[in-house]
Amino acid sequence: MDAIEVKGLRKEFKAYSSRSGLSGAFRDLFTRNYTIIPAVNEISFNVQQGEMVGYIGENGAGKSTTIKMLTGILTPTSGQITVNGMNPHKEREKFVQTIGVVFGQRSQLWWDIAVQESFRLLKKVYKVSDADYNEHMDHVIKTLEIGPLLDKPVRKLSLGQRMRCELAAALIHNPPLLFLDEPTIGLDVLVKLRIRDFLKEINEKYNTTILLTTHDLSDIEALCERVIMLDEGSIIYDGALKSLKEKWGDGQEISFEFIEKADISRLEALTSDLDAKWQLDEKDQVFTVVISDNEEAVSQLIARTVSAYRIKDVKINEPSTEEIIRNIYEKGMA
Repeated sequence: MDAIEVKGLRKEFKAYSSRSGLSGAFRDLFTRNYTIIPAVNEISFNVQQGEMVGYIGENGAGKSTTIKMLTGILTPTSGQITVNGMNPHKEREKFVQTIGVVFGQRSQLWWDIAVQESFRLLKKVYKVSDADYNEHMDHVIKTLEIGPLLDKPVRKLSLGQRMRCELAAALIHNPPLLFLDEPTIGLDVLVKLRIRDFLKEINEKYNTTILLTTHDLSDIEALCERVIMLDEGSIIYDGALKSLKEKWGDGQEISFEFIEKADISRLEALTSDLDAKWQLDEKDQVFTVVISDNEEAVSQLIARTVSAYRIKDVKINEPSTEEIIRNIYEKGMA
């Protein structure tokens, strides 16, 4: 079953411009010049119930606009959206009972009252029974370690504390679908790890669908097997994160430390037929080679190097997701 179905989704905005001079200002009172800017351009994708999907792209690619349409905040210019079997815009009251939303730069908690009072208000908004609330939220509060924060006003919380409380607030009604827009922005490593572990847990325990939008690609790597990549409002990749690495990675990078003195020209001669590119870090005496991600070529390179020199250490470095995606945006998908 699909939690999200999107077909031919498009969102356009009008960008108004002002005419120059007094006469131009007068004319602007009656008619305005504008251009149509497509923020999201005819995109289509499905997300199955229980999937954790990364929705990524550069600033202005259309990520947040898409999320706002999927949650019913914005109305599409054209196209079809079905989320949890409903139209987010036409069945608004019923629809919001089935989703949770966390925007990293916006708060759904009341600034001047205690966190637990915000939780109680949201409990009434979502019409959650006392029994369901206690059973579910006791676990959420304990797992996110926010018990000591419940009596504090939101304005007195640190960013990491507030984000954990925001996540708990989004889960008060235990929704089957969770939208996360930059949920770990500005957080330290320990808080990020805690939030990631919690998201994995609720996905496994409740089969919660999660659509994650973030610039922190380590979040994507930790949580998502599938990514949807946007560029200028259009989807340029939709598939497994593993396949993205295999197809657009720049090959394997292997680092060698030798027991004896090694010569880079000899290493280049040994591997000349393998299309290997050697570099030397003279400070640490580490030789690094980049070679195509081919098992036979990698095996041959290591075998020849080991037969020529005694090895102190060898490391095979996978290209990071961040490097791969940066290369795609800089060089294109070709």
